[in-house]
Amino acid sequence: MGHSQAAKLATHERIVDIAAKRFREHGIDGVSIADLMNEAGLTAGGFYKHFESRDQLVKEAFERALRDIETWENSIPTAPRHAMRVYVSASHRDNVERGCPISALVNDMSRATDDTRAIYTEHVRKIVEQIAKVSPAEDNASKRAEALHILSACVGAVTLSRAVSDEQLSAQLLDGALNGVLELLSSKRK
Repeated sequence: MGHSQAAKLATHERIVDIAAKRFREHGIDGVSIADLMNEAGLTAGGFYKHFESRDQLVKEAFERALRDIETWENSIPTAPRHAMRVYVSASHRDNVERGCPISALVNDMSRATDDTRAIYTEHVRKIVEQIAKVSPAEDNASKRAEALHILSACVGAVTLSRAVSDEQLSAQLLDGALNGVLELLSSKRK
């Protein structure tokens, strides 16, 4: 790869990294191409040298954002209760730009392209399957039902805790959901 191609690729990657953070922080429609390019030190006119469309950038940025939760996902099979404590936490709530794009972009995805929604859907399925495998429920149907409940509770709690202006309520939303999730994952439950 020549120097100019390598430089172009590095610039492309920088734009995607910035978009992955800003989209989680402000929503897909809350960030303009001009703002992203400016933050990357480029002009808005250079955008189409790197992307065919805004939708292509959204897709790539979402895929990049998913990398930020790989460590969390990898901890589910071996330490599911710890994984849920990390996810349903004040730290996750307060660091949306580095957090899970599943919760950060939950409302945006209904308006995303079919390709981006397919990636989102597949990732949600993957997380549900990981949680189901560690569920102490007795049969596969119950394991899946509980995994769906757990993921919904986690995503919902983080999303709601970010949305409310009352700090105490925000903490209660996280604590309440986490307690319920940990109970579902407890091998000691009846």
